[in-house]
Amino acid sequence: MTNTQSLGTIEATNPVLAVAPLKEETEMLRATDKITALYCRLSVEDLKEDKKGGKEDESNSIQNQKMILLQYAKEHRFPNPTFFVDDGYSGTNFDRPGFQAMLAEIEAGRVAVCCTKDLSRLGRNSSLTGLYINFTFPKYNVRYIAINDHFDTIDPNSTDSDIAGIKNWFNEFYARDTSRKIRAVNKAKGERGVPLTTNVPYGYVKDPENPKHWIIDPEAAKVVKRIFELCMEGRGPSQIANQLKAEKVLTPTAYHKGHGRNPTNAVPENPRGWNSSTVVHLLERREYTGCTVNFKTYTNSIWDKKKRHNSEEDMAIFYDTHEAIVSEEVFEKVQQIREQRHRKTKTGRTSMFSGLVFCSDCGEKLYYGATNNYKPEGAFFECSLHWKHKEKCSAHFIREKVLNHLVLRHIQLVTGYILRHQQHFISVMEQHLRVESSGKMKIARKQLERNEKRISELKQLFIKIYEDNAKGKLSDERFDMMSQTYEAEQKQLEAEVITLRKDLEVQERQNENIEKFIQKAHKYVGIEELDPYALRELVKAIYVDAPVKVNGKRTQHIHIQYDGIGFIPLEELLKEETA
Repeated sequence: MTNTQSLGTIEATNPVLAVAPLKEETEMLRATDKITALYCRLSVEDLKEDKKGGKEDESNSIQNQKMILLQYAKEHRFPNPTFFVDDGYSGTNFDRPGFQAMLAEIEAGRVAVCCTKDLSRLGRNSSLTGLYINFTFPKYNVRYIAINDHFDTIDPNSTDSDIAGIKNWFNEFYARDTSRKIRAVNKAKGERGVPLTTNVPYGYVKDPENPKHWIIDPEAAKVVKRIFELCMEGRGPSQIANQLKAEKVLTPTAYHKGHGRNPTNAVPENPRGWNSSTVVHLLERREYTGCTVNFKTYTNSIWDKKKRHNSEEDMAIFYDTHEAIVSEEVFEKVQQIREQRHRKTKTGRTSMFSGLVFCSDCGEKLYYGATNNYKPEGAFFECSLHWKHKEKCSAHFIREKVLNHLVLRHIQLVTGYILRHQQHFISVMEQHLRVESSGKMKIARKQLERNEKRISELKQLFIKIYEDNAKGKLSDERFDMMSQTYEAEQKQLEAEVITLRKDLEVQERQNENIEKFIQKAHKYVGIEELDPYALRELVKAIYVDAPVKVNGKRTQHIHIQYDGIGFIPLEELLKEETA
């Protein structure tokens, strides 16, 4: 808010500023307890336009609005002039703190006169502006004056209501036009890969030589990495928040404030009081992989300022625009973990395997449970379908400690083999994946062709029914029904096309995936204990067979689908090695 002490004003309850009366006017002011509301407003867009025209100091600035309004109130001897200010608020809606404070005074019957510099300062929504001028103000016996527009609700010589209505419409048109221009500029910038966010994500700072480029803030980036690592280890957002709180780590808002930056949110009462929503927000920011993400949100209109989230397909993502804090692989793994959020058992325990274990026969997840004795060795997994409908599938029961042993042993064998025979492993997996994916890719490409052909047909059909409707051959009701049907089908097909293209891209990057897996495998050569991070980094899914008895002994097999490369023919590889 603009400092107005040079005008002889004193600060009262924000956002209301009350003007101290001049000594010679004291007797006059005692004649009424009602105030004269002097309303000032300046939006960011107004300020930009003024700067462009070189007229910031002579028109819409808050300081100059106050000077004009105060002078007018003195000349006309209006009682108790009181300022209500909204600095940086759009005129397209009336949910502004200064305006709402003034409205509360009006509805309480404490306002005699309301003055603005012009009609546009009151608002740029012609309908609502007209509603306040023609209904609200008269209802509470408030005289309204727009000085520069020569509008006065009780002066017969002022601009009449019809002309005022036209001016309000032009003010609204100006707001719409400004909004369109801003949207067009932002769209052009966003499509070029220029970051649209003015707030650099926690973990980065603006490059002093290029504010549009982000560089890593080592101290904050260390915290971001830790958050992702804790999630990979199986910690939930609340657990991560509690851990950071216990370690007395500053929250992002407090950190920014402490480093001389202006945070968007207020600093919490406890500067180290992390909460789960902050953790979730950081875990979902793709910018940490080194990319710029534009158009993450949208608004429906200039009247509806509520931000809505775009789907990933409607975003513009530009890769390798700045240094990454976390790898793409870790980020994607974390998103999978977030999607597989699991509930604790009645014992309060969770398992690092939760969300990863499936039934080999029915494909359903295996539920995690524990016995009533609360002993760790009693924890187990059981087929969820069998749990609900015992006749539809068998239990596929396996204890957690057995599963841990089998998975750890398999990882030890795989990483050991890669260490000994890396080139042979690559050639075998390339052949294996080629055979496995060839049929899938053939089916996917055919489906993609069918979908794209049908989308093209739907576009032509829509043009036809539009022309038929315009010529009167098709009723409006029929047109609406058919267009909605075509549109729904088109949206479904377009979503399928996106999924199919992604699947084909994954299949085409097989060699790259093998190399990435080998790099990860080398990290875990000689692993002696399985931890959540290693498990999530290497394994995508585990399929559990039903137990069988061999020579009177219970035997159970698992099949591990590794991240990026699928199932590894380990038995065949080991047989070749010993042959």
